[in-house]
Amino acid sequence: MKTQSKTFNKLIFVILCFITTLSHAQTDWLLDNSSYKSHIQESGDKITLSNGLIERVIKISPNAATIKLDNLYSGQSFLRGVKPEAEVKINGVNYEVGGLKGQPNYAFLKEEWIDQLSNSPSAMQYAGHEIMETQAPFDWAKVRHGNLDAAWPPKGAHLRLDFILPESKDLLSSDEPLPSFLGREMLYNTDFNTLDDSWIVNTSSSHPRSSFENEGKMGEIYTPGNTSVFIERDFDPRSKIIEATFNTGTDQSREYGPGITLVWPDSTIKFYLKPGGNEYDDGVSMFGLWDGEKQLRAAGGRQKLDLNSPWSLRFRITNEGVLCEAKPKNGDWETIERLPSFSSLPTQIRIGKTDGKGNKKDDSELGDLVRMQVLDFAMYGELDTTIKNNLNPEDVTVSVHYEIYDGIPVMAKWITVENKSDKSITIGDFTSEIIAAVEYESVVELREKTVIQTPNIHVETDFAFASMKAKDANAHVVNWLPDPEYFTQVNYLRQTPSLLKVSPSYGPDQDLEPGKKFNSFRTFVLPYDSYDRERQGLSLRKMYKTLAPWTTENPLMMHARFADWEQVKKAIDQASEVGFEMVILTFGSGFNIEDDSEEYLAEMKRYADYAKSKGVEIGGYSLLASRSIDKKNDVLMPEGMRPTFGNSPCLASEWGQEYFQKLYNFYDKTGFTLLEHDGSYPGDVCASEDHPGHKGLADSRWNQYQMISEFYKWSRGKGIYLNIPDYYFMTGGNKIAMGYREVNWSLPRNQQLVHARQNIYDGTWEKTSTMGWMFVPLTEYQGGGAAATIEPLNEHLAHYEMMIASNLGAGVQACYRGPRLFDTEETKTMVKNRVDWFKQHREVLEGDIIHLKRANGQDLDYWLNVNPQGTEKGMLVVYNPTDHAITQKIKVPLYYTGLQDKTIAKNKNEETLELTLSRDYSVEIEVTVPANSDHWISFQ
Repeated sequence: MKTQSKTFNKLIFVILCFITTLSHAQTDWLLDNSSYKSHIQESGDKITLSNGLIERVIKISPNAATIKLDNLYSGQSFLRGVKPEAEVKINGVNYEVGGLKGQPNYAFLKEEWIDQLSNSPSAMQYAGHEIMETQAPFDWAKVRHGNLDAAWPPKGAHLRLDFILPESKDLLSSDEPLPSFLGREMLYNTDFNTLDDSWIVNTSSSHPRSSFENEGKMGEIYTPGNTSVFIERDFDPRSKIIEATFNTGTDQSREYGPGITLVWPDSTIKFYLKPGGNEYDDGVSMFGLWDGEKQLRAAGGRQKLDLNSPWSLRFRITNEGVLCEAKPKNGDWETIERLPSFSSLPTQIRIGKTDGKGNKKDDSELGDLVRMQVLDFAMYGELDTTIKNNLNPEDVTVSVHYEIYDGIPVMAKWITVENKSDKSITIGDFTSEIIAAVEYESVVELREKTVIQTPNIHVETDFAFASMKAKDANAHVVNWLPDPEYFTQVNYLRQTPSLLKVSPSYGPDQDLEPGKKFNSFRTFVLPYDSYDRERQGLSLRKMYKTLAPWTTENPLMMHARFADWEQVKKAIDQASEVGFEMVILTFGSGFNIEDDSEEYLAEMKRYADYAKSKGVEIGGYSLLASRSIDKKNDVLMPEGMRPTFGNSPCLASEWGQEYFQKLYNFYDKTGFTLLEHDGSYPGDVCASEDHPGHKGLADSRWNQYQMISEFYKWSRGKGIYLNIPDYYFMTGGNKIAMGYREVNWSLPRNQQLVHARQNIYDGTWEKTSTMGWMFVPLTEYQGGGAAATIEPLNEHLAHYEMMIASNLGAGVQACYRGPRLFDTEETKTMVKNRVDWFKQHREVLEGDIIHLKRANGQDLDYWLNVNPQGTEKGMLVVYNPTDHAITQKIKVPLYYTGLQDKTIAKNKNEETLELTLSRDYSVEIEVTVPANSDHWISFQ
């Protein structure tokens, strides 16, 4: 019966896929995505996650690994190779989570190779899985206008794969390059605070300053680049690992680069760094190796190393051979070259700068003086498989979570780590998504200004900050790297950025107590189905509407210039009269959210109660970063680094903890429903070890981000609107700045109008119109005097109206900053009429923008708002910035309206026209736009 049931389920799944494929053949998901439903199907040793738009296939035997990642809509495969599903560093040991080994070529993955792939015994092992419904990461209170029909959590399916630690003996006996200390006795180590008697110092006689100790710093080599300065000691015959760490500093030498030399009576072997590259790749830093007989000009193949941070090198001696391995600071060991087994053991070890063969010999051209440093040295003994990592396989469960969503080609992924042991463990680092992706382009040479495009996949996380653009906000965690296993790539230096590794650059360095669970951030992967900029933007905007639906909330906002009762009451009254939905006590108004006195909280509650009685929401402004508290509470940056905004408090300081407590308290007690959080946490790290909320540098970013993101998630659950000029959408943020230069609001008024529409046009390629705010300076802002200022409003009524029209005509809300929204009945009527028009057409105006013609100040500019699910399918909005009327025919592409054959076009003058769409879904329509005015045409 069980076999019959499985067969029946498979048959149903095949039928569903067939039916879905038939319906999809005629349905563009950007016009109607209702038929694209998520499924997770088990078949043999494979699990398939699919929704008709994308598909991910995971093989679960002999270990779990992704073997397919396709965009089904375009038919494009995005995966060229099999990698681990994740990586996690526990108690200093980096474990691959799942994965399969043995792929012969990483340029592509052939079907017949898949069943031949093998399990790595040192990786965490697949232990089971569960299929569930999607989970809401936090609550969303639907309290204001927006897409209230959006499902939360978004509909889809959730797969959890569970992994356990490898057996200690399997871990230690694997061929994987493990940490040197693991399963080995440390025979000797030094960090060169002093130099003990076991070392002999050799310095160059070619320059009087040549030394191994410079300005009191032992290990700092100061010498001409092409000279030899090193230390030497006897080789301990028990040694199986010889390791040293180097900071190359200003050294740009080639064969004289720093490294480790093993010395025999009649020969040497040198493994080293070559900051200056070689004669073929001048200035391209790489590895070098003298193997005792010949010079490998580019050990491990040509590649470009990042020498901005230290690198560790080591020889690892095994029965099968000797491995030359390297790792960057905080990275993992990689095998660079393999040498045959030694017929005899070396007698000495040299550490530092030598000639290309590891000898004490200076070049005839000495070069400039350089500084570089030997940071540490260690030797480890034989591998002992009886030495345990203090953890049994069942002590830790790492779960990899996948969510696939209905109607969008997006998958989310994250990991959890559960400590099932009876002792604390430390999670030092993790990588939650690894994709060997198909490269975007093949570039043979790398030149000084060459930029290689990354694969055609959008990747972002809910661990984003310090930017108004997703790519920049995730740059510290979304890493497109060269793939060291991709030996057949076209790029000469093997630098094609085609390996995705999503991993924080600091930490998290979290101590996990027994019985506790650690949750990583979520990564969202969207493989594009096109290279077209508009279609890619529409795909991204659809993702935000689905996964961050609160971004569709879009209240009309007034920024009240003063926070005293009479002025605020007036602002609330005026907002209510003309249809504005929110009043914000703006920066510089006198509002102080950090005043937690009972008197002030009671006064703010009076404001909120009055606003509510008028049908208006109220909120206020607070500056977080971009200011200094004091030495005790500010971030302590590592040497050579400065805070993003010049100054910033540490959120995990005593002040930071009190600040957030004040925020929670304020919103609990006052009834305010908006926070404009300026200078939000930009990701600054903090090296202080005295702050109560973090241990030191490694955990400082993680802990600070948890504090702010938890507050934003709490706010989302309470219905508190969040204006944040940073990319916090996936943790509850509603809106960021559309993108503008503040000083431009001091330009003459007619120039401001052109800039405003340029900013909207540019800012809505990747954001929806509801995700970005604009600015309308009713009073002087950033200077400019009378020529830049709208007040008195009735004296500049036409300009004021065009500022409103430019924003609302795109469905964009601006910060109308001033003491009032109107000063005469005529002004009030104009504002109300424009707001009423916006609300009448809100459904289409808050749809997607199709970019048609950018404002240039000398001709018509226009865009098309579309909403294929609405009654009004599209609205063309046209602006004339000139001093004369313009009549012009415009070709309007209506494909993304969902209209196919005919449309009823209705313009601003109530004129109606029935139009037939051409074969490319466009219509041609003539418009006449008066001087310095606007015009619109709706399509039904």
